[in-house]
Amino acid sequence: MDVYQTEEQQVDAIKGYWKENGTTIIAGLAIGFASFIGYNVYQDKQAEQQLLVSEGFQAVMEASDTDTKAFTEAAGAFIAENGESSYASLTAFALAKEAADSKDWAQVEKHLTVAQEKATDSGIKAIASLRLARVQVQLSEFDKALATLATELPESFKASVEEIKGDIYLKQDKKDLARNAYQAAIDANGLATNPNLQMKLDDLAVVIDLGG
Repeated sequence: MDVYQTEEQQVDAIKGYWKENGTTIIAGLAIGFASFIGYNVYQDKQAEQQLLVSEGFQAVMEASDTDTKAFTEAAGAFIAENGESSYASLTAFALAKEAADSKDWAQVEKHLTVAQEKATDSGIKAIASLRLARVQVQLSEFDKALATLATELPESFKASVEEIKGDIYLKQDKKDLARNAYQAAIDANGLATNPNLQMKLDDLAVVIDLGG
């Protein structure tokens, strides 16, 4: 059964409700509308800021094609000014590549550490971590490399993580651990991206058999 039996009763009820609550409703609508406008202004400012950062990043990247010193200085300043932006991590990657071209692995490690710390995307952070670990292996910083790989990374990077661990353990002459790591990499579908994984595991098995 309807609470109000007639249209007249319904109209009277609506009038009464509005009389008691109309001011509150209008205030709520006004606040909501103001919030909506404020949110859109905020969004516009955010978009404008992102555009400025993007343009700054583009300018830094263009400098890398002409003047190495100028690029290094501009890139460092850009990262310092835009540390919360995803572009900071990408700029650090570019600096790492520049240093790698000169085989300055200590600088590569420094820049990749920044790339890892500044990454706002889990995938980019994982890529930075893997590259950093490989450079640390290059520098024979095996414990540091293992610590880098111990950070929480997306499951899709498990094969790469385990393969690098295998390389580290092999260099440390920890053959059992190396074999387990390579097998874990294969189990994580690592052969789909690196067929050499099987060769690494097979070569290790031969070494272990000969050693035994």
